[in-house]
Amino acid sequence: MAVTGRDGLRADPSDQRIAAGKAESGAGAARTRRGAAAKRRRVFALRWPSVSGLTARILAINLVSIAILFVGVLYLDRYQNALIRGELDALTRQAEVIARAIGELGIEPNVIQDEGLDPVRVQRIVRRLSVVTSSRIRVYHPTGLLLADSRRLAGPAGMVRIVPLPPPMENEPLARLAIDLYNAMVNWLPRRGQLPVWREQPSDGGVLKEVTAALAGTTERAVRKTEQGGLVLSTAVPVQRYKQVLGALMLSLDGDEIDTAVREVRFEILSIFAFTLLVTILLSLYLAGTITRPIQRLAHAAVLVRNNRHRRIQIPDFGGRKDEIGDLSRSIRSMTEELWRRLDAIEGFAADVAHEIKNPLTSLRSAVETAARIDDPERQRRLLAVIVDDVERLNRLITDISSASRIAAEISREEEERVDVGGLLGTLAEVYGVAREDRGGPPVRAELTDPEKLIVNGHEGRLVQVLRNLIENAISFSPPDGAVRLRAHPANGEVMIVVEDDGPGLPDGKLEAVFDRFYSERPEGEKFGTHSGLGLSISRQIIEAHDGLVRAENRKSPDGKTLGARFIIRLPAAED
Repeated sequence: MAVTGRDGLRADPSDQRIAAGKAESGAGAARTRRGAAAKRRRVFALRWPSVSGLTARILAINLVSIAILFVGVLYLDRYQNALIRGELDALTRQAEVIARAIGELGIEPNVIQDEGLDPVRVQRIVRRLSVVTSSRIRVYHPTGLLLADSRRLAGPAGMVRIVPLPPPMENEPLARLAIDLYNAMVNWLPRRGQLPVWREQPSDGGVLKEVTAALAGTTERAVRKTEQGGLVLSTAVPVQRYKQVLGALMLSLDGDEIDTAVREVRFEILSIFAFTLLVTILLSLYLAGTITRPIQRLAHAAVLVRNNRHRRIQIPDFGGRKDEIGDLSRSIRSMTEELWRRLDAIEGFAADVAHEIKNPLTSLRSAVETAARIDDPERQRRLLAVIVDDVERLNRLITDISSASRIAAEISREEEERVDVGGLLGTLAEVYGVAREDRGGPPVRAELTDPEKLIVNGHEGRLVQVLRNLIENAISFSPPDGAVRLRAHPANGEVMIVVEDDGPGLPDGKLEAVFDRFYSERPEGEKFGTHSGLGLSISRQIIEAHDGLVRAENRKSPDGKTLGARFIIRLPAAED
């Protein structure tokens, strides 16, 4: 028993069984594809990074810039150098005052012969001055002999040696470790490696270079480091009386106060750096989040659309953002909508093609079966004529369908060029004028406004195809005493092209339907099947590929009578 399908054709039960088997195998393949897609989604989910590469790069760039600034501030350390210069200047002035005092008071009065500095009087002066100054005072004889040292003072019980005590708890291991870590963090002085090491006495048994210079009558200053990394500042000035050098005075000072001041400043810098670092990290994460999270969501949604292939997946809408993320979201959403629209168009196109091809195939099959059963030569001849017409109609349909399916791809591969629309319309009017002498029909006239401004960017061959299609339609609908007019003029950055005729016009309510695929509204008396109904659809497709618009309307008289049809094309004008 045969059953009737959705398309109105009769289907054989065996065909249904074959179709059912194909459907079952297709369902199994679909399940396999869904399983593979689910596996890909699981792999995608497992590989999805918790911290994106973009976030890491934003953090790295921001942190590196702060680190460079921080290291530069610590390494240059101009504040420390300024403190050292100021301390040396103060120490030098103090040494000059003490040297004058020793030069005046360090000599035994009422002595006829000047024997130089008196060690006892010098030691007494140094002992008294050591109470009011924090620097170490040493006085040298012109021969380099040490006469007095503020850390080795003579008293009633003999010689007393003064040694600075270490900081409290310095000998405790944990306390020492904490102090070392603290010093390494806030007392990092990269330039101290260039300073000479402080020695109480030179290895050759002589005196320090600044003492030698002072004994020669000049002032000398020096900056050294201790073995523990501390600073020692020293200055030596000559002790003079009436321009006579009686000895040398050297003041030395530990740089603890400088280190303390630098340590405090560096601790403040570290505190500001830590706060800035925290703020930078938080702001970088926020900035990266506002960029990477939307991109990750868009990418994830795109993967789901690709793997699932259904429309329940919604692309996240960030269109409210006035930035590139919003532009990306709008672009992806519009691209997805265009994808579904094209899939729908392909599906509809396939259905229309199947429907249009089945009609001549049905007629062809019927004619062939009938011709095989009859013996009348006249009837067989008429059936053969029907077969030939159906074959020509199929050939025309397949040719137009092939052209319609290739238009978008071919236009995307072709290079655009400047097209002179005015010259094009003039040439077409001349071509159809020559053809009219052979086949007759209405004349074709070109009426142009500002021809030099009728320039567009596009594909000349495709535009000629559109115009020829519209002109052919206009000629077929126009009466012999009518005319087909080609008009063009520039308007607001566009080129307007108008093709109008003097025919019966378009049916009411069909001004948009005439651009549908396989729509056919032909003049009376024209042979059925002469046109495929794809001409206007292909024309609109070509114009839209040129970023233009095409529409149809009827020409009306003042009393509302239809005077003919008019097709209007709008194309972007080419920039000069």
